[in-house]
This record gives sequence, structure tokens and C-alpha cells, in this order.
Amino acid sequence: MLKPLHRFRHVSQLACTLLTLIVDTLRYLGLFLYSRSALSAENLFLRKQLALYQERHVRPRRATNATRIALVWLGRWFDWRPALTLVQPKTFIRWHRQAFRLLWRWKSRLGRPPLPTELQALIRQMTRDNPTWGQERIANELWLKLGLQVSPRTVRKYMPKRLDRGPSQRVQSQRWSTFVRNHAKVMLSCDFCVVVTATFRFFYVFVVVEHASRRILHVNATAHPTAAWTLQQLRDAIPSNHTYRFLIHDRDSIFSQPLDQRIRHLGLRVLKTPVRRPQANALCERLLGTLRRECLDFIIPLTESHLRCLLKEWGPHYNTGRPHMSLGPGIPQPPPSLPVPRQSHRHRLLAQVHVVAHPILGGLHHEYQLEERAA
Repeated sequence: MLKPLHRFRHVSQLACTLLTLIVDTLRYLGLFLYSRSALSAENLFLRKQLALYQERHVRPRRATNATRIALVWLGRWFDWRPALTLVQPKTFIRWHRQAFRLLWRWKSRLGRPPLPTELQALIRQMTRDNPTWGQERIANELWLKLGLQVSPRTVRKYMPKRLDRGPSQRVQSQRWSTFVRNHAKVMLSCDFCVVVTATFRFFYVFVVVEHASRRILHVNATAHPTAAWTLQQLRDAIPSNHTYRFLIHDRDSIFSQPLDQRIRHLGLRVLKTPVRRPQANALCERLLGTLRRECLDFIIPLTESHLRCLLKEWGPHYNTGRPHMSLGPGIPQPPPSLPVPRQSHRHRLLAQVHVVAHPILGGLHHEYQLEERAA
């Protein structure tokens, strides 16, 4: 309640100041109609009255902002020092400095110009259509798919207000992270996660991911995971002429010693993560977390076939349509339409193209691309 009242008082004071300045300007212009002798006589007449006013030692009222601005402006046209009687010269100089600071502040206004209206609407639409997307994801989508370069902070400015989600990721040890980074092109990871259906049946989702490109090589689900089934999934995921050297997995009982021996026959060296150290397989753990946050937390599978259909649709979206910050940003398996030609203006699209949205998983996510307008 106090904030609107304070704003109303500020606006009313500004309006009164502008009105007083306009009236003083009209009076000043009206003086041009007077003769020079009449103005001199009126000036002397006013000086005499001011002298009588000063002799009575009457305390004058505080000067208003309009009076200060008018006196500072009139002081530019003559030597104001002999005529100054109401205030001290240092006070009048302070008024002049304050007026100069206001003028300079108005000339050097800070802040960037706002984004175009259509781009603001697009950011809000992308936020509404994709409730799990953050500012980084939307900025990357605009840059990689539409060629519009917008800072993530600017994107957050136009996003609907909502709470931040998720704790920060733990930092891996420097030695292990260096090893993973140096061998990313020849390294694979695999892991399981549990999914509960609408009828409270448990299924296990198995994923195999490539470290260098973050690309999902294989994803499948089963109600009874065994070592034989897991080995078959690895055979389906890894081609015979592969160049991979390492496979990372945890110490789950499914990954038995006979299974690891058969994995070595595929030309891979098994690297088991330490006990209770999921961060050693952080990339695969992050993939499973993304699968939950972007798919399984919003869609409840009904049957095993329904779960496989969801994975079959979400997997290609993850590989070909989802930007990844760890890639620069980039896309694990870019479609042929990328890279997008950059626009002539970083915040405006060309007139001959428009944005087209393709829904994924029934509208849970969307992929955006440019298409030429119909003639």
C-alpha cells in the first residue's frame, strides 16, 4: 500500500515542477513584448522591494525544484553574483552542479534495450511448453536451432518466475576426471534404473552412453534383468568394428565376473566404480537423472511395451534435439539441418523464415527449427 502511495507522490511532484517551469517559460516569452525601458524600470522596482524585504529580516520559504531550475537557467545569461540575495553563492553553485548531474544522468542512461516483443513471447512460450527447461537450456535452444544469441541471464529476465530446482552436482576427484576426459572418445558407460508402472510393476531400464559425444548408443527395458540379457544389450549397442577401449559400470550383482569376462571378448576393458561412489560414473548417472526429470517423472508407464515406446521416442530426442551444456553447447548427434545460419541481427529473425515447434512425448518437450514462410 505504501509503495503505490509513494509513487503517486513522486509523480505529482514531478507534474507540479513541469507545470511551474512551463508557466515561467511563458512569462519569460511574454517579456519580449515589453520595451527595454519598461523592463529596466520593472527590474529596478523589484530590486527596491527585495531590499525592503531583506531589511525586515523575514525568513524566506525554501526554494522549490522549479525555482532552482529557473534560477540556474537564467543565471547563464548575465552575471548573477551581484543579483544573488536569497541564498549564498555556494548554494547557488551547488544547485548548478545538481542540475548538471541530472542532465548527465539522463544523457548516459544505463541498461540494454529490451528484446523484441516476438522474442520475449517465444521465450515465455518455450518456458510454458517445457516446464523442466532452465535458462541455459532455452538460451542454447535459441542459439543452436534458431540462430538467436541471447544471454541466459537475459532469458531468465523474461521467464515466468519459478523456483530453482535441484542441488549442485558433486565434484569428482581431479585424477579420475582427468582420466575420463582424456579417454572420453574410447569410453562407454552403462547402468540400470528402476521404473514403477501404473500397476506398481517394477521394470529396469538399461542405457549405454558414449562419453565423448554424450550420445545414447542403446536403451531398453525389462522386468527381469539377467547377465545374459545385459550381455545381449551390449552386443546390440556396440558394433563389431568399434574403437572403444573401456566400459564403466558399477558393482551391481548383475555385472558378475562371467559377464565381465564376456565383455572383454567384445574388445573392452571393464572399469568398476568404487563402492558407494556413483560420482565415478557421473555421466551415466546424470543421463538417468535426465531421463527421470524430463520423461519418467511426468509420464507414468502403463505396461512394458508402453515404457519401451517412451524410451524409443525420448532417446532420439536426447541424441538429435536436446542441447548439452557439456558440449559447448552442442548436440550429441546433430541433424543435417544444423548448423543454423546466424541471423543478421542477434535478436531478430529474417522476414522470410518463422519458428516451427515439433512436440515430443505428447507435448512434454518441443523441438524448434526455422522454416521458410509460404509465398
